Amino acid sequence: MIYKILRAPELAAFVAAGETSGAPVDRSDGFIHFSTPEQAPETAARHFAGEDGLWLAACDPGALGDALRWEPSRGGALFPHLYGRLTRADVAWIRPLPLEAGRHVFPILP
Repeated sequence: MIYKILRAPELAAFVAAGETSGAPVDRSDGFIHFSTPEQAPETAARHFAGEDGLWLAACDPGALGDALRWEPSRGGALFPHLYGRLTRADVAWIRPLPLEAGRHVFPILP
């Protein structure tokens, strides 16, 4: 699984429309940023530090097809980038990403 961190308004818009082109940073970069299970905690700490009310969406990378590309980012690590819209059908589950003592607590991953 790969993961997309969403702010509450982004999630609400996604659910209402049934699809999303991502957050403003995603649209600016031309792709939707995802993280692997190992990358997600650092992504949260770097880009969402101290933010409460976040959500974690899980996707099967195989289901995203050729629109998903693995590209170097932080420190040369390969990150999943989706060049296309994310639909609700692409998402396996969405869970809260609570903030406790200043750190995001990731749900038990299936």
